[in-house]
Amino acid sequence: MSYNPKQHQVKAKKYLGQHFLNDESVAQKIADTLSLKRYANILEIGPGMGVLTKYLLDKPVTTYVIEIDTESVAYLQANYLNLAPRIIEQDFLKYDLSHIFKAEPFAIIGNFPYNISTQIVFKTLDMRDQIPEFSGMFQKEVAQRICSKEGSKIYGILSVLTQAYYDAEYLFTVPPNVFNPPPKVDSGVLRLVRKEDYSLPCDDALFFKVVKTAFQQRRKTLRNSLKTFNLSDNLKANVIFGKRPEQLSVQEFVELTELIEKDA
Repeated sequence: MSYNPKQHQVKAKKYLGQHFLNDESVAQKIADTLSLKRYANILEIGPGMGVLTKYLLDKPVTTYVIEIDTESVAYLQANYLNLAPRIIEQDFLKYDLSHIFKAEPFAIIGNFPYNISTQIVFKTLDMRDQIPEFSGMFQKEVAQRICSKEGSKIYGILSVLTQAYYDAEYLFTVPPNVFNPPPKVDSGVLRLVRKEDYSLPCDDALFFKVVKTAFQQRRKTLRNSLKTFNLSDNLKANVIFGKRPEQLSVQEFVELTELIEKDA
């Protein structure tokens, strides 16, 4: 019996972290989270069989999809003929998106594989100059962490780095039963909208380093967790160094980085 991708349903692959959304109303709700402002292109990551894609194709923007699964690519090519030229069969984390978008802005959307979702966010942060908007579905705990504020037990590296450049909003929760196969946890959809002024008054690379170093020992005060920066005694006497990282707002982390930069 020959393989017919028009009739064949793609089988979810565990090693790719695939859980195919099969609820049309949820798919449309995710598609509608994008404002469609400040860009003419959308990139969907991991479209699978296109349940979300079909609603994106109705939008007044150009939709591209990037998919690593050969079987899913064949299905999309057979069932979405108008999309075929814009199907990118690549690994999002490794692919140079300038081949497609040059320097033009684009939005990112997707039902992201749990096993690479945080890496997707980090790549988005690296490309923040081109990505004014981002919507997607994560494991609920990860989505909540990205959107959490100081003082929360789940507030951490991803929260601070994302919210330094984007306004983060947790939108809604999605139960396991709308997926095939159903995951063991709830999912959460969030939206990131890049700030009007997302430039920091400190060195970005140093900011990333300070945040990551501070949270590597989150139970210690900054005076102890940031020892590797060889800070002066005068600087360490600042009251901010007596705090633990989860007590600092995003703005305070920026100010902390400025202090360290001046102390160098």
